Amino acid sequence: MALTQRFNKRVLNDTEIEKKIKRGNALRQRSAWRGSWGPLALVLLAVCVFAVAAWLYGTSQDDDITETLFSHGELIYPHPRVHAIQCSEDYERYRRFPGCTPQKCGRAVTDGVVTREEAQALRRLAERGLALAGSEGGASILDLHSGALSMRKQFVNIYRYFGDQIMDVFTQEDFQLYRDVRERIQAVIAQTFGLDPTLMYLTKPTFFSRINSTAAKTQHDEYWHPHIDKVDKA
Repeated sequence: MALTQRFNKRVLNDTEIEKKIKRGNALRQRSAWRGSWGPLALVLLAVCVFAVAAWLYGTSQDDDITETLFSHGELIYPHPRVHAIQCSEDYERYRRFPGCTPQKCGRAVTDGVVTREEAQALRRLAERGLALAGSEGGASILDLHSGALSMRKQFVNIYRYFGDQIMDVFTQEDFQLYRDVRERIQAVIAQTFGLDPTLMYLTKPTFFSRINSTAAKTQHDEYWHPHIDKVDKA
């Protein structure tokens, strides 16, 4: 009986020793993990703090050059809201035409030129025209004045390419709305910046554009390059 009790105590002692050994190993592994990841965590924390500080600094600097013209949902009517800017020095390099060359420059915003119904009608007009073809790249145009339409990697003249069938796509009311809106925009620009509307001529082409995420296939699809249209078209 005494031998059995000694044996049981020895088994218990051995079990407790194994538990202590396992607990010690676990503590060492945890300490090792903390030791290796501790400095890395501090570095990541420092990077995050620096990034936030840099963003806050940049935002505070932008406040000096950013101006909100209008807020979302605000109706700007009947007079445009104008943010004056300095005119480009390019005007000094070319011949100046009295009554046409701007004397003051700026950005104007107004909701009083085109109604919601007219805007929706113009969008449907553009969608019908662009549905006839379209560029293989990401940018397609439709110019009702010259008839230019993107078709794969080139442009076609819709009035020559489709002939009389184009009247099944566009109506006389569509063309009249396009002319009316163009003349209204021209009149508002002249009134806002003190110009003679009879001396203003829009650059050509004046077109509707559709842009999607398709990769550019030609230079015409790379719409983001700065350029100035200087080619006169009859």
